[in-house]
Amino acid sequence: MERLSLGSGIPEAFRGGIVALGNFDGFHLGHQAVVGRAVARAAHEGRPAIVATFDPHPVRHFRPDAPPFRLTSLNQRMALFAGAGADATLVLRFDQQLAVTSAEAFVDLLARDLGATGVVTGEDFTFGARRGGNVAVLRELGAARGMTAETVAPVAVEGTPVSSSRIRQALTAADPGTATRLLTRPFAIQGVVQHGDKRGRQLGYPTANLVLDDYQRPSYGIYAVRVRLPDGAEHAGVASLGVRPTFDPPVELLEAYLFDFAGDLYGQTVEVALHHYLRGEEKFDSMDALTEQMRADEAEARRLLLP
Repeated sequence: MERLSLGSGIPEAFRGGIVALGNFDGFHLGHQAVVGRAVARAAHEGRPAIVATFDPHPVRHFRPDAPPFRLTSLNQRMALFAGAGADATLVLRFDQQLAVTSAEAFVDLLARDLGATGVVTGEDFTFGARRGGNVAVLRELGAARGMTAETVAPVAVEGTPVSSSRIRQALTAADPGTATRLLTRPFAIQGVVQHGDKRGRQLGYPTANLVLDDYQRPSYGIYAVRVRLPDGAEHAGVASLGVRPTFDPPVELLEAYLFDFAGDLYGQTVEVALHHYLRGEEKFDSMDALTEQMRADEAEARRLLLP
């Protein structure tokens, strides 16, 4: 998977491509339909398939104080785009310059700077300063520049269109199963394993600790998880996501205990996928009570995840 940027120039091998254009945060079923259509067109026409995504998310630019909401990091999205058959990801840096770019100038950017011959978006896609462009504008302006534009209808599950907002609602409602159905995979948090206070190790449960950064906060609690390591290996486990109310001061962390694993993960990038919600956070009166509950959580996670 090649990562492209307009500032570095577009290699000739990626000019003339079919571009899937959108935020694609989460890369859910609806996003997959858009990218899938672009990949299919590119293959039929013998052209490169490129996914253009914005980073940071436009919401973060216009509302820098907005609570964390991302469903995927840029690295996660790029890996998902590659898995969907795209040849390259064009990362459009969403800064003040791009925010004030007119709809017409943005189409020029696609046609001239990227050399796109076709663009595929969702039906509700808007672009340009003050959202001055929509799919009709893109189609009209693109045609004048030799660039086709087509849209893909929303994908519905249980009669309701799939959306990133719907997935966020499921996560905050402690419903990772619904999030999994809409994403076609479990929601996963990727990060670098940090040194912690070693409390888990003292209790017999050494954990891989991750900060949540700008990810959407799922409901705090205990989850059955699978952890993907840098070498691609996956390990079942149980994780605490929240502020650990038994301990002072409260510290927000994702702490994952990997079953039957004894390696050193400090400083490594891992991905923790939330498969099942077991229970909410609790404050325990003693370490014995906490340890007893941790054993019960481990047993339930093993039952759910392991044959």
